[in-house]
Amino acid sequence: MAKNKTKTEQHNNKQPSAVHRHLSAPSKETSFLTNFWIQSAFLTLICFVFYANTFRNGYAVDDFLIIDKNEAVNQGVAGIPKLLTSDVFESYYNRYNANNQLSGGRYRPLALVTYALEQQIFGKTHSVSDKTYSENDPNLIYVQHVNNVLLYILSVILLLYFFRKVVFPAQPLMAFLSVFLFTIHPIHTEVVANIKSRDEILSMLFIILTLINTYFYAERHKPLSLVLAMFFFFLALLSKEYAVNLILIIPLMFYVVKKSTLIDSFKKGLPFIGVFVLYIFIRHSFVPINSGQEENELLNNPYMLASGTQIIATKIATLLHYLKLLLFPHPLSVDYSYQQIPYVNITDLVMWMSLIFHVFLSVALVFLTKKRHILAIAIAIYLFNLLLISNLFFSIGATMGERLIYHSSLGFSIAVAYFIYLGYQKMKSKNLANLSFAALMILLLVLTGAKTRARNRDWESNSTLYRKDVMVAENSAVTNANAGNAYLQLAPLQINETAKREVLNKAMYYLNKAIAIYPGYTLAYINRGNVFFQLGDLVNAKQDWDTAKQQYPTHPDLPGLFTSYYINNAINNFGSKGKYYEAIEELNKGAALSPENTILLFNLGYYYNMVGKKDAAINAFQQIIAINPHDSLAIKCASYIDILKKSP
Repeated sequence: MAKNKTKTEQHNNKQPSAVHRHLSAPSKETSFLTNFWIQSAFLTLICFVFYANTFRNGYAVDDFLIIDKNEAVNQGVAGIPKLLTSDVFESYYNRYNANNQLSGGRYRPLALVTYALEQQIFGKTHSVSDKTYSENDPNLIYVQHVNNVLLYILSVILLLYFFRKVVFPAQPLMAFLSVFLFTIHPIHTEVVANIKSRDEILSMLFIILTLINTYFYAERHKPLSLVLAMFFFFLALLSKEYAVNLILIIPLMFYVVKKSTLIDSFKKGLPFIGVFVLYIFIRHSFVPINSGQEENELLNNPYMLASGTQIIATKIATLLHYLKLLLFPHPLSVDYSYQQIPYVNITDLVMWMSLIFHVFLSVALVFLTKKRHILAIAIAIYLFNLLLISNLFFSIGATMGERLIYHSSLGFSIAVAYFIYLGYQKMKSKNLANLSFAALMILLLVLTGAKTRARNRDWESNSTLYRKDVMVAENSAVTNANAGNAYLQLAPLQINETAKREVLNKAMYYLNKAIAIYPGYTLAYINRGNVFFQLGDLVNAKQDWDTAKQQYPTHPDLPGLFTSYYINNAINNFGSKGKYYEAIEELNKGAALSPENTILLFNLGYYYNMVGKKDAAINAFQQIIAINPHDSLAIKCASYIDILKKSP
């Protein structure tokens, strides 16, 4: 009977290969440093030291769209049903009179639900009709930043538990090293420092919980563990779509780590296919997968102007940019959109280097899986998540982003930890092995900590972020436009006119550059018009706003901007020169756009009075009183009306 073993049994009974025998051998690591609670406390301390300086940061980038100006989020608990049944950007689209601009839509409600809960508990809730939300509530934002760090810590500790329990049960130091490298990587600053990127943290957190409970079910055969695994998988999908990879990673984990048969390994993943089908049905019911119009907007479809071969070549080349940032995370940038990563051709060396490297990884994955080598898990986590953000199979609406490589960085960390640990094991017999290992860990900790804390300061606000990153992503239309807007917002804060003009000139420089890169950039024209306006150049201001109107006729900011133009033109170019009828004509143009602008109505009343149209003047003043009867301007208008009525 002993000679009739199946091939699978024979394979399972083989001795571990020399290259990873040390990982499967019984652990001899009995130092207090290998204690789970000691390791957890150390990782927790690292997270606080690295990220405590984010607590006083404000909102930045998409925080304003997703949280601050989100109608459903600002309603607190009352808005949760809307969040669960809507596109992430629906409130933004409604506010800006736009359609869904991202291919396939974005259905990731779980993070938004947490923002709504924070709003309910720590902020100010608002009714549906209340559009005047309080911006930048310091207490609420402080809590949100703290919660991001706490969720990051929780995911790190659970990851350590999973690695020690399942992946490296015999080598707690290897488990710790993998999680340590993942925890300290500076590329995670966008995920932790940007509140909106909580969806990435939640996705990772629930993926880990899914894996833990799947293992518990396999070991203990308790239905509750399977139910919990499926539930956490569903929550991971509601956080972000990355969790779909678990349908492949779970069987791979059991095949490689637990040495299950191929058939038994695939059986472990079957329940999650059903959950994924349910998720797709729910998602498509609320946010149709074929929704979106990103092909008409370059900022959401960065490959729109590329040729067919350039599209493929650039997407493949971009994958190597991710690897470069994982190996050397400097400099970092909030944006890599058009044209920060230029189009490349099929003959480009970087494209071929990227292609060869990733084909090699794919072949290595197959080979190492057959060998049941732990690096197969690392490569699978890296590649499977990378494919989801590669733009090769479906558009993600961006060229690349640091937050997008968050999940893949776990596979990268495992692989790097493996080779460091392998070297450490080979040097163990030498006197300096422990000292060298400790020195390396301290060096990595100091370098990554310094980079992370410095980068966190960049994320303090949109202004600090874009003024810094425009030096890095100098060819990005988005970064230049946002840097221009940052300087525009700083202008009114300057102590004198000379300083103000210098800041406005900087804003003009970056906005000119953004428009030169992308002539169809509506927001850049709007903000450049604002710069012209503050510089007193009304002609060029209106010309830019006219261009913006041609590109985006329903942009909600344009009526107010044109109204400001008509008011200033009426006062400075007509009223000041005694041309009262021309001033009235200009003001009426503004009144058609902004009928409740009290400054406009006051000037309109003044000029009507100057030309002897007393009734029209009284009517303008009465409109001001009707809009806000308790305002100081309304009280002043009431006295003017009394004077006009008594005058002959």
